[in-house]
Amino acid sequence: MKILAIAATNHNESINKKLLTYTASVIQERFAESQIELLDLVDYEMPLYRQDREAEGGIPQKAQEFFGKIGDSDAVIISFAEHNGGFTAVYKNLFDWMSRINQKVFQDKPVVLMAASPGPRGGAGVLAAAESGAPYFGMDVKAKVSMPVFKSNFDLATGEVSNEEIKAQIHHAVEALQ
Repeated sequence: MKILAIAATNHNESINKKLLTYTASVIQERFAESQIELLDLVDYEMPLYRQDREAEGGIPQKAQEFFGKIGDSDAVIISFAEHNGGFTAVYKNLFDWMSRINQKVFQDKPVVLMAASPGPRGGAGVLAAAESGAPYFGMDVKAKVSMPVFKSNFDLATGEVSNEEIKAQIHHAVEALQ
């Protein structure tokens, strides 16, 4: 199984990248034959989407490459950072460009939605936005994991989830991709 892991942020020390890295290790333990590619959105930053810009120069190569990586995968795990209750600007911009290739950006792939936050809501707003748009954008949502109060539920020294309930949710989500 080829799994694409996306941290929907461009912050180098993102808690969502840490959650995603932990989840990738769970996948490797459970499905040793799996190939996991962790994508960093820093590598896919591009000009802000604008219809005029698209008409003048077409869709940026980086957006086409990212769309192709989704198409080449068997499943996607995406961990959303939440900015003011919604998607990060870097994710939203990449998404907008890819939607010009095909509105079904996720190409009917099985998807696990995740979010970690420093606060008590665990990215509830961004998860709700992703889940509500899922049918329109080709996401076959298999599971959803929310990690509130990240510092209380994740051991930074070991890089592992310390909350047993959240750990169980992650294991369930990984199994749902099968």
